[in-house]
Amino acid sequence: MDIAGRRLYQSGLLQRKIDEARRYLEECTLCPRNCRVNRLHGELGRCGTGEYARIASYGPHFGEEQPLVGNHGSGTIFLSSCNLRCCFCQNYEISHHPEESPEVDDERFGAVMLELQKKGCHNINLVTPTHLVPAILAAINHALAHGLCIPVVYNCSGYESLHTLALLDGVVDIYLADFKFWDPDSGAKYADAPDYPEIARAALPAMRRQVGDLRLDEDGVAKRGLLIRHLLMPGGLAETREILRFIATELGGGTYVNIMDQYRPCGGAAAHHELMGEIKPAALAQAEAMAEEFGLTRLDKRDLSVLLRRLLGR
Repeated sequence: MDIAGRRLYQSGLLQRKIDEARRYLEECTLCPRNCRVNRLHGELGRCGTGEYARIASYGPHFGEEQPLVGNHGSGTIFLSSCNLRCCFCQNYEISHHPEESPEVDDERFGAVMLELQKKGCHNINLVTPTHLVPAILAAINHALAHGLCIPVVYNCSGYESLHTLALLDGVVDIYLADFKFWDPDSGAKYADAPDYPEIARAALPAMRRQVGDLRLDEDGVAKRGLLIRHLLMPGGLAETREILRFIATELGGGTYVNIMDQYRPCGGAAAHHELMGEIKPAALAQAEAMAEEFGLTRLDKRDLSVLLRRLLGR
């Protein structure tokens, strides 16, 4: 199977990208936080992470979008910490406490990718990868040298710097990106990131220019392209409407979109009374109607009975 990074690996251009990415760590501007700490010398910025990745867990995952899961699961690697750190994060312990996960060098990181491929996973799914792009590129380099041949998924919050996305051009096969907030006040209140909407509106089109709309093989498994997630929030349908309008207008009706209704109060959500609600079925129905109104034709529709059988190994 031909995957994006193989051509760069064979030409030596991947190593050049690794070298360039590591230079960003000397005065870190990998993400829009622009902490400008020297992570190569142990200085820590907002993500609380040094030179190497920390892996909280990994394995075949069946809770992702159907084109990623297929029959054998998505090879998901949960990376510790996050550059955005939403207060309501469902992976709060992982995203806010990176020190609790073991640090791995680039070779071990690459070996984890190969282990997941050997298990039959359809892809390598890197969760919260933004602050670890240099380590990711180096790990992919090691994995390609030893036979990696399944797509790489960059599973991110949408809070991405364009120069970092440029480093991933030709390496990432599939972008799986959130679009969380439309209102800068929401970004500021829930993630200390008032610039989130502006950053996401620039990042998502850049991802699409690299990989295009989502493309599937004959078995319905994703091979290349962009998927966008939007998590419904209590009282947030006005923002949802503008986000879906943007996706349809700027990225096109063929964009694969997962409107998610599984929000629940987690982490530090209790500090905000408005986040203590739940998402009613009517809210999901309204959001899906909005998507159809704007001409979005590829909404993720998960067959829960199939998912349950897979989780139970039947």
